[in-house]
Amino acid sequence: MAMDNGGESLIRLDNVSKVFVTDEVETHALASIHFDVKKGEYLSIEGPSGCGKSTLLAILGLLDTPSDGGYYLNGKPVTGLKMSERARIRNREIGFIFQAFNLIGDLTVYENVELPLTYRGMPSSERKRRVQEALERVGMSHRMKHYPSQLSGGQQQRVAVARALGGDPLILLADEPTGNLDSGNGEAVMGLLRELHQSGSTICMVTHDPRYAEFADRTIRLFDGRIVEESMEASSRN
Repeated sequence: MAMDNGGESLIRLDNVSKVFVTDEVETHALASIHFDVKKGEYLSIEGPSGCGKSTLLAILGLLDTPSDGGYYLNGKPVTGLKMSERARIRNREIGFIFQAFNLIGDLTVYENVELPLTYRGMPSSERKRRVQEALERVGMSHRMKHYPSQLSGGQQQRVAVARALGGDPLILLADEPTGNLDSGNGEAVMGLLRELHQSGSTICMVTHDPRYAEFADRTIRLFDGRIVEESMEASSRN
């Protein structure tokens, strides 16, 4: 039975744990994780390498399932869904922004942003409108006919953000979005995420960098698979 989330939480984790078993050795990647993400909120999940951030993001993105506990997306339980239904929800309700960009090299910028929309059976006119709007929002309309190899790292990450936005997702999940960028491009991408948040996007970002965690409304700090601290940021850097 879904928990009452007051109609506000897009994401809710209730006592989630994740245990990996290999050669009879149990690794507790996550333990007793409780938190929620409200509509329009910008949450950062911060902590050192190996603390469980990537495992947590995989669960949030329906790429993995908890060993125990409940996950509710937009008020509905998603932990027991079939793989096909999980894939449908990922395509329609979750926008992913990866550290490695994950663009397809032999597709143009336009085609990379359009691809997830084709899986929905969306009419071409609607796909075109969404792709153009998404590229305009990230300032990459002038590069829509270029290929990823013709772009800088910062430009590739902007295209990846546009791809995530094109589907009009409930929430954006960003996994170390500045990890492959120099400091200048990193700041620019963080500025873009801040602008998207200010325009209404809900964002959940994993980072190991405390400087970038400060861009969020709220930060959860992980250590050894557990939440060790939760804080509201004094300023979201207007």
